[in-house]
Amino acid sequence: MTSTGTSTGIRLHAPAPGWAISADVVVVGSGVAGLTAALRCQAAGLTTVVVTKARLDDGSTRWAQGGIAAALGEGDTPEQHLEDTLVAGAGLCDEEAVRILVTEGPGAVRRLISTGAHFDTDDGGDIHLTREGGHHRRRIAHAGGDATGAEVSRALVEAVHARGLRTIENALVLDLLTDGEGRTAGVTLHVMGEGQHDGVGAVHAPAVVLATGGMGQVFSATTNPSVSTGDGVALALRAGAEVSDLEFVQFHPTVLFLGADAEGQQPLVSEAVRGEGAHLVDAGGVRFMVGQHELAELAPRDIVAKGILRRMLEQGAEHMYLDARHFGAEMWEQRFPTILAACRANGIDPVEEPIPIAPAAHYASGGVRTDARGRTTVPGLYACGEVACTGVHGANRLASNSLLEGLVYAERIAADIAATHAANGLHARVPAPVPHPEKPAHPLLAPEARFAIQRIMTEGAGVLRSEDSLAGAAAQLQQLHTDARDALEENGKTAEPGVDTWEATNLLCVARVLVAAARLREETRGCHWREDSAERDDTHWRRHIVVRLNPDRSLAVRTTDSADFPPTRQSQRPQEQ
Repeated sequence: MTSTGTSTGIRLHAPAPGWAISADVVVVGSGVAGLTAALRCQAAGLTTVVVTKARLDDGSTRWAQGGIAAALGEGDTPEQHLEDTLVAGAGLCDEEAVRILVTEGPGAVRRLISTGAHFDTDDGGDIHLTREGGHHRRRIAHAGGDATGAEVSRALVEAVHARGLRTIENALVLDLLTDGEGRTAGVTLHVMGEGQHDGVGAVHAPAVVLATGGMGQVFSATTNPSVSTGDGVALALRAGAEVSDLEFVQFHPTVLFLGADAEGQQPLVSEAVRGEGAHLVDAGGVRFMVGQHELAELAPRDIVAKGILRRMLEQGAEHMYLDARHFGAEMWEQRFPTILAACRANGIDPVEEPIPIAPAAHYASGGVRTDARGRTTVPGLYACGEVACTGVHGANRLASNSLLEGLVYAERIAADIAATHAANGLHARVPAPVPHPEKPAHPLLAPEARFAIQRIMTEGAGVLRSEDSLAGAAAQLQQLHTDARDALEENGKTAEPGVDTWEATNLLCVARVLVAAARLREETRGCHWREDSAERDDTHWRRHIVVRLNPDRSLAVRTTDSADFPPTRQSQRPQEQ
């Protein structure tokens, strides 16, 4: 295997840190993965700091409607959950990673409940379980009807406050700090004018946990919040880490259609609505998913999204419909109050009329490559949640496995960090990062480049892809990259450092990697749909695509030899010493 873990020396153009604090571990992100990791690290006696881009409860977790999947119901088993996950992942799941998820999942959910999360229960007081796409059993625990993420976030944030865990809010993390040996030494960050520290500073720590969420804002329309700009993946790439499977971006089949020109975060209509019996129909009321898959509307998301797109193309329509009028007002109000309110706020009453829907960017199945303990290819750098690629999701995430993955792998990361500290006595070691570069190594894009990137990605690398569309996207992204590089190298000019320019630069970084991987994978698999290579090709493509950033900011792209999820360098040797 190629040697990994060597820093590229690339950092975003930013002022040198004007202040610094130290900790045993810094967790970047405040969703279910980040806060679970932080709480477990603190419980292990580690000095822990949480850094989050907005407020503690502003990440993607609180937008999760459907629930959290685990084998909690009578007759259900981890083995059945494993099988459903492997089928949805279309041949690219790492079976060991999935087995960890489904085996440790039920206990992790119970520990979440003991932390203070309240799930909906039935008349007998047991957790009420529902069903979603790809699941053959009712195994989705939910809260507040369709507000599971909000309840999970509430419980974890309250636990953070109750336990006095140190947090830095409104802070965009810029780059990983490393010591002279290439090991993690903390992060640089910019606090946006609020809190104890302002401006660019640093948190020095021998362990960094990335839990920064997704990168849905790389597309024009997404279910992701505005903060989901791929910051964690871009940071990891600049630090020399490998990313994997980034071509597999899941487009949620049922997002409220607000018009062909709608941009930014769009309202999600949870898969649980279909799980409770809603039907996908065209303008004529025909259930077009019947006969396409044994589970019809409850097929895995990639299959449903493709079914919707095909029907739209056949009929020249901009959207399809989700019909749940038969639920009646009482069920809508009690089971799906959040979705009902969102629909009515946009002039749609699902009690009286079908909901117009279309697929939109939702979830990145790939991300920063990790092993079973959440360790990346950079010593001391961990990743969990949507920013990570653990091998659990393969080519297509199974519905409601995301919150569970965040829980399970966050706990494993905390355990590994605690064991490393205990073995190495790192409490006494304050890492000394290499000096801040005097000259900017990475040019910044102007803020308006964000919209150009979103347009390029939506047109060229959206639900439907081809060599022509991807080649066009690659060329346009490369032009943005080249123009910024030339301006810096020829006259030393780059956009002014700031949140908007840092985010645009991160989006370009992850967009280039996504397009490079999607262009290389000449097949249709999971949520990667190539119009010009419409069939799944296990002979040539049942393998992973791994990407690194070279010191000259070009991309190093390789494929693995098999479908086995490749170990990180750290996985190939005993515990880091």
